[in-house]
Amino acid sequence: MAGPQTPLSERILKGDIRALARACTLVENRVPESAAILKGVFPHSGRAFTLGITGSPGAGKSTLTSALIAELRSRRQRVAVIAVDPSSPFSGGAILGDRIRMAAHHEDPGVFIRSMATRGALGGLAPTTHDLALLLDAAGFDWILIETVGVGQDEVDVARLAQATAVVLAPGMGDDVQAIKAGILEIADVFVLNKADQPGAARLEQDMHEWPRPLVKTVATSGEGLPELCQALESIRATLPPLRAQAHWDYRLRQMFAERVVARLDPELVAQAVRRVAGRECDPYTIIEEWLKV
Repeated sequence: MAGPQTPLSERILKGDIRALARACTLVENRVPESAAILKGVFPHSGRAFTLGITGSPGAGKSTLTSALIAELRSRRQRVAVIAVDPSSPFSGGAILGDRIRMAAHHEDPGVFIRSMATRGALGGLAPTTHDLALLLDAAGFDWILIETVGVGQDEVDVARLAQATAVVLAPGMGDDVQAIKAGILEIADVFVLNKADQPGAARLEQDMHEWPRPLVKTVATSGEGLPELCQALESIRATLPPLRAQAHWDYRLRQMFAERVVARLDPELVAQAVRRVAGRECDPYTIIEEWLKV
């Protein structure tokens, strides 16, 4: 058993769930020591299958995620979930409803659920979602499910993080496909037509024929269609193009570099530049050129 003085990275690799939870908190809060933890576990990552679960609000993403956890656990797969909730515009905290919906799995040692706030980030993901996924991967989970907030067309960052993306649809949501933004449909590796027992499901299925992606019908509340969904996901996993991982790291490295550069800017320098540009004393292009020389 790892002792309290053992580095968190080592404790995580030994399966210490408390250490994993502590590391997640440090990473989310961007505590300086979190970088050492991520460096320590990185060589042990790259084995989990990361699935993004997204779609319009009301499609039943959280219920589907809970049902998918149950199906994967029945197959003896260890499952980690990152449930990204919208941040409060006042406190910055998340509305952690997903933990309530997935409460049935909290006592299962083979399931780890982490709710986190977007903290104002666009694209449906929190800035540190990538790093949390890395921790969970290194901790030995077989599947990492990332359920996003459901913000429509802007919610495409999950496709850059996850190895595959499931877009959840449901009948009775406005004018069906016409109400769904094309941007979110284009990131799908598989469509999940949830609430397939409700009126309008057949029409929605017909409307989706123009999109050349697998479509699986489910009723998440009863578990109907979940074995078929797992089969579709395993098929996607087995045929992932090798370049997808490179595309992910191309995006992530550029993102990390940009974050570090911005973090180095003196807040007062930024404030002065904002005032100068807003007052038309200087153009923004010159400001950026000046910053690049710092």
